[in-house]
Amino acid sequence: MTTADGTPLKVSLRRAQRRLRLWALLLVLPLLLFILVSFIVPVFNMALRGVEDPLVHETMPNTAAALGDWDGEGLPAEPVFAALVEDLKAGYEDKSIGKVATRLNYEINGMRSVIMGSARQAKRLDHGPYKDALIDINSAWGEPATWRMLKRQSAPYTLTYLLAALDMGYDDAGNIVLQPESQRVYGPLFVRTLVMSATVTLFCILLGYPVAYLLANLPLRTSNLLMILVLLPFWTSLLVRTTTWIVLLQSQGVLNDLLVWMHIVDDQGRIQMIFNKTGTLIAMTHILLPFMILPLYSVMKTVPPSYVRAARSLGANPLVAFWRVYVPQTVSGIGAGSLLVFILSIGYFITPALVGGQSGQMISNMIAYHMQKSLNWGLAGALGVLLLVLVLVFYAIYNKLIGIDKIKMG
Repeated sequence: MTTADGTPLKVSLRRAQRRLRLWALLLVLPLLLFILVSFIVPVFNMALRGVEDPLVHETMPNTAAALGDWDGEGLPAEPVFAALVEDLKAGYEDKSIGKVATRLNYEINGMRSVIMGSARQAKRLDHGPYKDALIDINSAWGEPATWRMLKRQSAPYTLTYLLAALDMGYDDAGNIVLQPESQRVYGPLFVRTLVMSATVTLFCILLGYPVAYLLANLPLRTSNLLMILVLLPFWTSLLVRTTTWIVLLQSQGVLNDLLVWMHIVDDQGRIQMIFNKTGTLIAMTHILLPFMILPLYSVMKTVPPSYVRAARSLGANPLVAFWRVYVPQTVSGIGAGSLLVFILSIGYFITPALVGGQSGQMISNMIAYHMQKSLNWGLAGALGVLLLVLVLVFYAIYNKLIGIDKIKMG
């Protein structure tokens, strides 16, 4: 078969489909470019910072090159010390040695004073032997552990930040070991983040399921009015909603005043519900609840009421009919809402920062601390990478469970 101009019909159809796909691509291209510029590139950049460490390599190139042939045993040879003196002089001249000193201080406490003190005195070293001269300036240059650390940090890429994010590091011999238990910060913080995110998700299911069921089964006029109340928080600033909970939950706040007025607690025994984990869970559950209700509502609206009535007519009591017939048909809504709430809560920052106190902080607060205050962007990037990996793992598990569920239903 051919078209009016003699072109085979299959060829003409392929051309038409190609044009349609091209137009579709052109329509979504602005959105793809926006996602690329505002999301993918920043995420990739921060992930790269978690493994990239070119500062020592670029600022002390002679030392980095000289340490390349050192086997890590004992102390390096005299040429390595000579290269270090040359780099210390150059860094002191162009004011770049301070950045290197700060970076190396992350690895060994006190290394900043070692570097800065040696750089100030290195300008008086005009001839060798440089090995004995540097050890006389500071005994740290006579310790093999210092040189092993310097050799590790001389590479443009490093595992140091990722290891630190896992509460691990290098010992004096260069082996990867766990930090002492008293110095493990990020592991417990990741566990707390996962537990709190899972708890918030569970609370949202328990509170959101009845609300979504009510919205799906009420008359349309009433359910539309209630839906406006569900959507109302989206029209209010997140900061305003969070600070409102501070007013409600603080010791002299509305809830405590109400409990005292009802004689449930006395004035001296007011409950501490803010600046702790309790306040974070309450505020986050309230803020994220609509993200659970909306997916549940969209699924529940598609469930025919006749299914439950049929189960009732066959002898099932209301509870059995609801649990055995209605709930399984809303599992996809529960899954979608749980995925959305969990992923949002695992990276929450503003609410824990304002109402969390010491016990309610999450890993996102530590990432913000390293970006804004300690300026250790490498560690912040490594923590962000691990957080992203956790989200992807959870998403993969969710897809796996959904796939198993579809197979069973099939």
